[in-house]
Amino acid sequence: MKKIICVLSLPLAFSQLVSAQQKFSISGTVTGDAPAKYYLQYSDGTKRITDSAIVKNGSFRFTGTLAQTTPGMFSAALSNNMTGNKKEQAYLFLEPAPMTINIKNGDLSTIVLKGSVSNEDNVQLEKAKEAATVQYKPLLEALRNEKDHDKSAAIREQLTPYFNINSQLSRKFIREHHNSYLSLYLMRFEVGSMTLDSAKYYYNSLSAALQKSKDGQEIGKEIKSLEAGSPGSVAFNFSKPDINGQPLSLSDFKGKYVLLDFWASWCVPCRAGNPHLLELYKQYKDKGFEVISVSDDDRNHDAWKKAVEKDGIGVWKHVLRGLDMNKRMKNEPNPEDVSDHFGIHSLPTQILVDPKGVIIARYGGGGEEHEALDAKLKSVLP
Repeated sequence: MKKIICVLSLPLAFSQLVSAQQKFSISGTVTGDAPAKYYLQYSDGTKRITDSAIVKNGSFRFTGTLAQTTPGMFSAALSNNMTGNKKEQAYLFLEPAPMTINIKNGDLSTIVLKGSVSNEDNVQLEKAKEAATVQYKPLLEALRNEKDHDKSAAIREQLTPYFNINSQLSRKFIREHHNSYLSLYLMRFEVGSMTLDSAKYYYNSLSAALQKSKDGQEIGKEIKSLEAGSPGSVAFNFSKPDINGQPLSLSDFKGKYVLLDFWASWCVPCRAGNPHLLELYKQYKDKGFEVISVSDDDRNHDAWKKAVEKDGIGVWKHVLRGLDMNKRMKNEPNPEDVSDHFGIHSLPTQILVDPKGVIIARYGGGGEEHEALDAKLKSVLP
């Protein structure tokens, strides 16, 4: 559900990118009403950095180091103040190379960055996406201005065709550019909605150097998580307190078909599917079928409990996924996060486990369409 081109050239050769110091420089020129300073925010591969450069006679300059020993590119934001206003920022992809920036009339929307092949590739890709999705601009603007969580989710649902178009263009780029840093970057967003076979195909098509990079290794871990949550794998045996504070383990339900329903109180399509899931539960619960809903509401327990009550789904089991945002922000492992063990990246996703604890089907989020669940249950629980 969540996902969010072309004259393109290959990135710098691997031997050029693994130079000892991985230094970059940006020489900028600006015409018209220039600010006193520009600010550059980026990650050097190990930490977040904020730098500033004084504008003098229409010129400014940044230098720095991108601390990575394998290929990679680095996202950055250039702004003329530190208010955090996204309309006053330009997003760039840096590479360890000499680069230049030109800005007309002090307007960051006119920015042209040269010397970063990744950035030039991305500009072309974004132009293609904009041309293909111009009809969705009113919805995108509404989404930017909407503060209500439920209304935002509803707008995202209407934007599904837009996300699909963007995804198709991203995957086309990956297929055609096996050695591009941008392909690696795009894979981070696409892998969560890919089937296991597709994820492996796209990942294996990337160059060996990209696969060995920090981002490449992270994507490899994501694919392993997806594999662990795909048909043929033994389901991870999690243990959690349920919504009533009672202990619950997946292994408690050996001998039954168990549907793991990954959802959230704020997920519009999840909530919309609950009436039908209730029908399925009533139809099969006496034939050896159980549902365990795993909610992404760790930060709002009240909303979770109210949604369960309002939707009338307290008839089956409920646990929280175990999300720890502090660990996530620090990129630390969290073995208590059930969603990570099953490679969950979008909601709703449902995973069907057989009586022996083996996954036999996955719906949504890298699996079949949710409608296929009806046929599957009819075949295993006639």
